[in-house]
Amino acid sequence: MLRLEILVSLVLLGLCSGDERVIGGTEAQPNSWPWQVSLQGYAGYWYHTCGGTLILKRWVLTAAHCVDSAGVSYRVVLGDHNIYADDKTEQYIFVQNIIIHEGWTGDLAVGNDIALLYLANDAVLNQYVQFGVLPNADATLPNNYPCYVTGWGYTRSGGTVNPTLQQAPIKVVAFEVCSEPAWWGHYVTRNMVCAGGDGIVAGCQGDSGGPLNCQRDGVFEVHGATSFVAAAGCDTYMKPTVWTRVSSYITWINNKIGLHQTGL
Repeated sequence: MLRLEILVSLVLLGLCSGDERVIGGTEAQPNSWPWQVSLQGYAGYWYHTCGGTLILKRWVLTAAHCVDSAGVSYRVVLGDHNIYADDKTEQYIFVQNIIIHEGWTGDLAVGNDIALLYLANDAVLNQYVQFGVLPNADATLPNNYPCYVTGWGYTRSGGTVNPTLQQAPIKVVAFEVCSEPAWWGHYVTRNMVCAGGDGIVAGCQGDSGGPLNCQRDGVFEVHGATSFVAAAGCDTYMKPTVWTRVSSYITWINNKIGLHQTGL
């Protein structure tokens, strides 16, 4: 089952609550976002719980709240489009180790909602499976910068997971705007990135951990890992979807991968 957690006016995107997809989106061309991962948990059967980004052959980036439940086994599905059908392009790989940011407490206003997954086997790169490109450390995007939200999440609050990968164009809301009292106020920090808030396009439950894809110099970079939306509704006006800002954690990502590879 998908996770749904509410804290004051926030809801984690592990699962916001019909006909479902990224809110305001359309079905993506199959495998057009080849770094997109379906993170699945096991409860007698495998179920989609979150998204993620393949960043190295054995490493996936996702949100901490997606993987902080004890006793759950996880796998990732790469190269997928319809999570309920055999697309003949999928790779299923078990998660061997989970590294959650030390600063993650479950408090969304504090942030640090980021985790790395070490896979049991190498991903095989092909036309369906590719690495997501991470931005430079501390890179930020200006207000109204165009990006794409992708995922299998709900297409409206109170819905269900969509079987096929969805995408929607979405514009960045700069921290100076997103942190205003009428928007998210003190619930957002500079280690987060906001996008949407127009009451039309948003991420929703099931999109958690998935990428915010933003093109720079002709290359899509993954600038966010989807974290939370408003409990009042995923597409609440002036309450944009909030991602963990990947550029704030480049050093942490590199350090954790380096330590793991040296056996420390």
